[in-house]
Amino acid sequence: MTRKSLLSNGVRVLTEEMPHSHSASIGIWVENGSRYEEPHENGVSHLIEHLLFKGTRKRTAAQIAEEIDAVGGVLNAFTGKEYTCYYAKVLGADLAMATDLLADLFLESLFDPDEIKREQQVVLQEISQAEDTPDDFIHDLFNLKFWAGHPLALPIAGSVATVTSLDRERMTSFMDQRYRAERVFIAAAGKVDHDALAAQCQTLFGAIQGNGKVDRIKPPKAHSVVLNHEKPLEQAHICLGGPGISQSSAARYAGYVLNTALGGGMSSRLFQEVREKRGKVYSIYSFLSSHIDCGYFGIYAGTNPEWVDEVLEITLAELKQVAREGLKPAELDRAKSQLKGNLLLGLESTDARMNRLARNEIYFRRDIPVEELARDIEAVSNDQVTELASTFFDREQMALVVLGDLKGRALPPDIFSAL
Repeated sequence: MTRKSLLSNGVRVLTEEMPHSHSASIGIWVENGSRYEEPHENGVSHLIEHLLFKGTRKRTAAQIAEEIDAVGGVLNAFTGKEYTCYYAKVLGADLAMATDLLADLFLESLFDPDEIKREQQVVLQEISQAEDTPDDFIHDLFNLKFWAGHPLALPIAGSVATVTSLDRERMTSFMDQRYRAERVFIAAAGKVDHDALAAQCQTLFGAIQGNGKVDRIKPPKAHSVVLNHEKPLEQAHICLGGPGISQSSAARYAGYVLNTALGGGMSSRLFQEVREKRGKVYSIYSFLSSHIDCGYFGIYAGTNPEWVDEVLEITLAELKQVAREGLKPAELDRAKSQLKGNLLLGLESTDARMNRLARNEIYFRRDIPVEELARDIEAVSNDQVTELASTFFDREQMALVVLGDLKGRALPPDIFSAL
């Protein structure tokens, strides 16, 4: 059962009680991420996330760690393009303690100048690590090119130049503008008493003010590019894609089915055709990258540089076929069953339930019951899949980025003419 309450200042409290669970997961969510940053401050949301664990007026960084470790709990955070979350997972009996600890981090962090300098170095190492992990870095490169000139194109962690330029004043000012009541909510799932949590949150979070900086966002424009980013690597890493759908699009269920059938598992078309039948990749998959008002459908593959052309040829042939014919009845049924199974298996933990509760709030402002999801997945027709595929795989709007050493071999600029 899910419940939602509104505190006196507009902060929301959402819970899903799981009576048979021993644990509880709770997160403070802020509808703020790298999308809402100016180019010169790219990475500020992520750096703030790091610094909130570095000491408050009541607790040192060591005391914060000791307090959560003493109950066997987990304390962490993550930053996305459109939201940031500070969360804890503990036994249900320790939920009140975890809530108090999170509130202290969220509201009373010191932003000590020495800690800022140290954490900037940590983030710079994180950026370097990402650049040294090509199967991750390729996605940043694709975003930079496909949505060039838009905040969604920029990496969440920022760049060396922007991160090193951030100071205490910039970060506290950003928080004052963005961490406001209308953008903040608390989500909890597991062994949780909604009324008790809402009462505690009123005490802890009731002083957060509203009326922050007004959001003026617009969707990005897609750029059709073909690019090889030269780097001496053993493999060539491929990312290609085209305009997709937003998180709340009416076509999202058809998108889920298409993604699952095309590149969502071991039985998917791309995995079977490129890896199993030809042995040309170890990893190949498709994905939906969706946001509030936009998205793209992408495909990743890692292969020997000599096989790039062949992998692309096979992949584009599969895209062309599904855009013209859709899925076979057995494929359609299997993709639906796989989606529903993944959905139910993914909801067995309290942290997964908490995350689902929060994302539904961000993108839909309501809880979407599992039964509704299953029903809408089952209702997807092959005609819907075919229509969506024809819009995803538009040769005029698709982009391709390859990361690796192609030995000076140029990628054909008209690669998508095969579609």
